[in-house]
Amino acid sequence: MRLATSANEPYTASLAVSELLGFKECGGGSGQDEVHGPGAGTVGGYRAKLPGLHRGRGLGLVASPPSHPNSFGERSLRRATVEQPPGPGCPVGASRVGLRSSGEGAACDGNQEYYCIITVASKRTFEVSKTLKDAHKSPTLEPDFLAVFKELGIRIPRPLGHGPSRFIPEKEILQVGSEDAQMHALFSDSFAALGRLDNITLVMVFHPQYLESFLKTQHYLLQMDGPLPLHYRHYIGIMAAARHQCSYLVNLHVNDFLHVGGDPKWLNGLENAPRKLQNLGELNKVLAHRPWLITKEHIEGLLKAEEHSWSLAELVHAVVLLTHYHSLASFTFGCGISPEIHCDGGHTFRPPSVSNYCICDITNGNHSVDEAQVNTAGNVSVSDSFFEVEALMEKMRQLQECRDEEEASQEEMASRFEIEKRESMFVFSSDDEEVTPARDVSRHFEDTSYGYKDFSRHGMHVPTFRVQDYCWEDHGYSLVNRLYPDVGQLIDEKFHIAYNLTYNTMAMHKDVDTSMLRRAIWNYIHCMFGIRYDDYDYGEINQLLDRGFKVYIKTVVCTPEKVTKRMYDSFWRQFKHSEKVHVNLLLIEARMQAELLYALRAITRYMT
Repeated sequence: MRLATSANEPYTASLAVSELLGFKECGGGSGQDEVHGPGAGTVGGYRAKLPGLHRGRGLGLVASPPSHPNSFGERSLRRATVEQPPGPGCPVGASRVGLRSSGEGAACDGNQEYYCIITVASKRTFEVSKTLKDAHKSPTLEPDFLAVFKELGIRIPRPLGHGPSRFIPEKEILQVGSEDAQMHALFSDSFAALGRLDNITLVMVFHPQYLESFLKTQHYLLQMDGPLPLHYRHYIGIMAAARHQCSYLVNLHVNDFLHVGGDPKWLNGLENAPRKLQNLGELNKVLAHRPWLITKEHIEGLLKAEEHSWSLAELVHAVVLLTHYHSLASFTFGCGISPEIHCDGGHTFRPPSVSNYCICDITNGNHSVDEAQVNTAGNVSVSDSFFEVEALMEKMRQLQECRDEEEASQEEMASRFEIEKRESMFVFSSDDEEVTPARDVSRHFEDTSYGYKDFSRHGMHVPTFRVQDYCWEDHGYSLVNRLYPDVGQLIDEKFHIAYNLTYNTMAMHKDVDTSMLRRAIWNYIHCMFGIRYDDYDYGEINQLLDRGFKVYIKTVVCTPEKVTKRMYDSFWRQFKHSEKVHVNLLLIEARMQAELLYALRAITRYMT
């Protein structure tokens, strides 16, 4: 944890301590907002209160008891401008950390900016305020804060793992405070919309153009006007993420669900949610694992459920949310996103050892950065991986020459598609094992044994979906935009950015046309879902995507909860981490589009 040390330095860190109560934002007034709850009291004889701040000039935080037993309260530090701070006289304690009394304020003059955090412990409540003038004097206030916490008997958590991703070294991820103006604006927008700067954002920012589109779309789906109430949106996000056992996303949306007034009883299990949401469980299950099985009967069952019926507009909103969070679960696992310190699995109270990690960290895969990077790609030499890049470049050149010389017949391309689709059914990792979902995640969905594996290993046939008969551009886009205005445009923009995004580089090579490779990745994912493009030669896929890469793609898209660091390290070993994140963007958008095509086609068939 650190504070900004100058007035124009951005700050977006979060702080969490043990036994915290939840926080909620409140509109400011001109008076004092008293802290309520079991932690309310005094610290050093000073009443714990927060001066109300007018909306737009600052942020008021009021402590409230947690609405859910699993919640772990936290609030990122926010910069707040106080135009008329209370008078002087605040006693100072614990190395210049001010404790503001109820009657008197922190000593300061004129218009100044404060960094404030209210931390409510189970036995003590206090407010820490710090002026920027004092911040200039001290490069870091971490020891000061920690001293206060320790004096109050609060155990101090430390993060498990190193940085936002378990797969990407922390030093290669953009550090908050070192971003340029464009990225700082993205961080600010994300923080303003979500109330946090999460690790997904910190990894996606490798590609700012995509991140901007992603944040805009997600903000619209969750917070702007739409057919579904806000708490339904977050609960559907929980249902979708739980389908892939993504506790990271589940925990984020549990907190958001409670924040917008959701009923805590719903979190005890899907059976405690309204029948209307329970009915959505079947569509969630099929859409996540076998979308080709969705029929107009699924749609009819939801739209004609008497008092529990969905409207068409509500159903389209729900479908977009389900596909969004199925895909985001793929990104979370595919990039090894680590939970933030305040989340389950993101912290420990064990003291660090001399080597900065203990044996429990090793067994949980939380090695030090250097340790985690040693020989994880199977002892492949640098020269071997270099030649892999050169071989891939040569294959792309040869395929382009073949395209120019001759074109396969429609019959031949159809045959190659069927071969690739059939072979994709049997692409699995050698260490593929059943993952048993934890109770805190599995309670949000039904039929835990249902998955993609069942289909592939029983040799069931995937019917062919011809894009020429029903496609996103000509059919899906207009249907979504008609029933949920503006969302079709946002999703379409995101698809196009992901598909066309290029920096014309491949590993150490520059000025490379990567369109052939990007199309092969996109079409391979659609092929796994039975979707065929008549004008594409599927023979190119086997030329450009080796088995290790196919294993990674299929695992991320179909069973993301089984992705391992070994899989991530084993493909494209000479490529940059930013390029591997780029691959993940292609994977999640191709997956989302595939799910949408099947669901929207079923809705169209119902309507006609």
